[in-house]
Amino acid sequence: MKRITQFRPTTLAGLRTAGIVALALLANTRPLFAQAFDSTELKTGISNSLAVIMMFGFVLGIAAVIAGGFAIRRGDVDQGKMSIIGGAIIAAAPAVIFAFFKIFGIDDNSSVGVGSFE
Repeated sequence: MKRITQFRPTTLAGLRTAGIVALALLANTRPLFAQAFDSTELKTGISNSLAVIMMFGFVLGIAAVIAGGFAIRRGDVDQGKMSIIGGAIIAAAPAVIFAFFKIFGIDDNSSVGVGSFE
């Protein structure tokens, strides 16, 4: 006679949780199908996401420059110079990309922006 194996209580709890999450996700996807697609909202969302990423990059770039200054002060000149150069590149990246967009004339419909250069 075959022995029927039973699931452990932790497995059952995990399956129950996964089932509840899947059911909640499926129940909430129905209203999404009724929404009209608007590329302006997508562009705005991407632009806002890029702005947050650029802010973090700017702060990290400034922190790298400061860390490079401290490394030079400690006597590690090579590491300090590389950290300062890398931090400057990271902090200036959004402005450089925006300048390239302006130069090549693709800034009219882009989601990249760091302000107005006038």
